[in-house]
Amino acid sequence: MEDTFRWAFIGTGNLATRAARLITSSGRHRIVSVFTRDPAKCNMFAKEYDAYAADNAKDAIDRMDVDAVYVATPHTSHYEYAKLAIELGKPVLCEKPVCTDAGMVKDLIQLSHEKNIYFTEAMWTWFSPVSWQVKHWLDTGEFGEVKKVHVTYCMHSIASSPRLIDPNLAGGALLDIGIYPLTYIYRLFGMPDKIECKGRVKKGIDTGEKIRLYYPGNKVYTVSVSIVNPLGRENLWLYGTEGKLHLRGYYRASEAKLIRRHGMSQTFHGDGNILHEFDVVAREIRQGLSESEYVPHQATLDVMKLMDECRKQMNLVYPFETKA
Repeated sequence: MEDTFRWAFIGTGNLATRAARLITSSGRHRIVSVFTRDPAKCNMFAKEYDAYAADNAKDAIDRMDVDAVYVATPHTSHYEYAKLAIELGKPVLCEKPVCTDAGMVKDLIQLSHEKNIYFTEAMWTWFSPVSWQVKHWLDTGEFGEVKKVHVTYCMHSIASSPRLIDPNLAGGALLDIGIYPLTYIYRLFGMPDKIECKGRVKKGIDTGEKIRLYYPGNKVYTVSVSIVNPLGRENLWLYGTEGKLHLRGYYRASEAKLIRRHGMSQTFHGDGNILHEFDVVAREIRQGLSESEYVPHQATLDVMKLMDECRKQMNLVYPFETKA
């Protein structure tokens, strides 16, 4: 790559911390400024990466030495920070989900188009070569007629973070982890004709869902999500008349094996590390793109619409959505 790519980090939680370690250790990326609402955490993070600890988001973003902004706060504040960065003319890599409803996603996409500023969802699964290889196998008929698809993301994570159980922060399973299997099926097969969602809602958050996506030809693909029951783990099963695939940890996978019914099986290896996402985004920004070729705006918007529909069917409304 060219000179070190320079980031403003908005948020210093677990995901931001993991990303920071990976990207800075590569030597290809540097964090030059940081903001989080907790001054002590902000200063500690800034000291570790020799970055500027800003008192507010604008000061972290609006600097000559910032090439792009990484937003990794709770998703209820993604819209605020992503919009600010775009308005200040800075490219944005925003953690998933980029907003809590499709209307806000549409607003950010429109703003990025108007300003001609790069904006993309940090759906690292689809910056990964493995996901694209699975799609290539599907598109070239390696699976034959697809008969069954089931994708899971199940864990006992409800006690791992206060954010997960806070309805004011849009906690729960769907937006936090359900987005992964829904995105995977969408990216392989497109928008379904219909979606059905049966979920468990308690104390203002969803603890899990069973989702059915209906496609032409009487195809029904299924998703299981839970933050209270690890049964099922993180798996993708795809069965066709000519081939099949079982992909463990599909959202971060570095290997996929196509098992053909006739002929030799094939194993594909590719970098599933989150560093790859940052490398791709830096390259696309330097190329002058305003939309990622790996995670297009329409994919982000469509998946958000699917999650909106799931919430509607579960009657899941967050407290901040009822305020006038």
